[in-house]
Amino acid sequence: MTRLRVKICGITRAEDAQAAAYLGADAIGLNFHPTSPRYVKPAAVAAILREVPPFVEAVGVFVRETLNEALALAGPFGRLRTIQRHGDQHEPADIFPFRLIEVFRVADGRDLGLVRRYIAEAQKLGWLPDALLIDGKVPGEYGGTGQAPPWEILAPLREECVVPLVLAGGLTPDNVAEAVRIVRPYAVDVASGVESAPGKKDVEKIKRFIDNARSALG
Repeated sequence: MTRLRVKICGITRAEDAQAAAYLGADAIGLNFHPTSPRYVKPAAVAAILREVPPFVEAVGVFVRETLNEALALAGPFGRLRTIQRHGDQHEPADIFPFRLIEVFRVADGRDLGLVRRYIAEAQKLGWLPDALLIDGKVPGEYGGTGQAPPWEILAPLREECVVPLVLAGGLTPDNVAEAVRIVRPYAVDVASGVESAPGKKDVEKIKRFIDNARSALG
């Protein structure tokens, strides 16, 4: 298996972006959903992006916006080339030269069926996303809930998935190693699990999370 990637999501402060990168994160996430406690106003985005070094990806997180709306918000920043799309509607699309991470909330096998149908349709159209992100499912909530998806049923999906699988939802420094051993994802994504308060990252938690996640694969 290739090296496990780690994304620290819900970055709201430039110093947190800098710390995440310094501690070994492969990506940071900036949340553009106005009702989220981790929302970043567009006027503050540039200052955060200045602290993101080369080879660390900056990801724009969008909830229920159309792809055109998301691209219109992300495009002017230049550095934001990956769109992470949360919502209830999953329609394959080609947004090249941007990259697309399609997010699914999973609680049971029925939700996995939706994921499989989406992938089949995307393959038929030739518009596969660049990655799938599997999150926990809380009615009316889209990310940052601390709810984990059922890890055991995700392992088969990872085996059959034709695009990289990103695991999110309820991950913490204390449980991420177990989650990685069970699911063996391409990447893990954390927001609330490494915070001292919503939108404020805890440097020690970030370090422990990254160390524990990567040590799980030996």
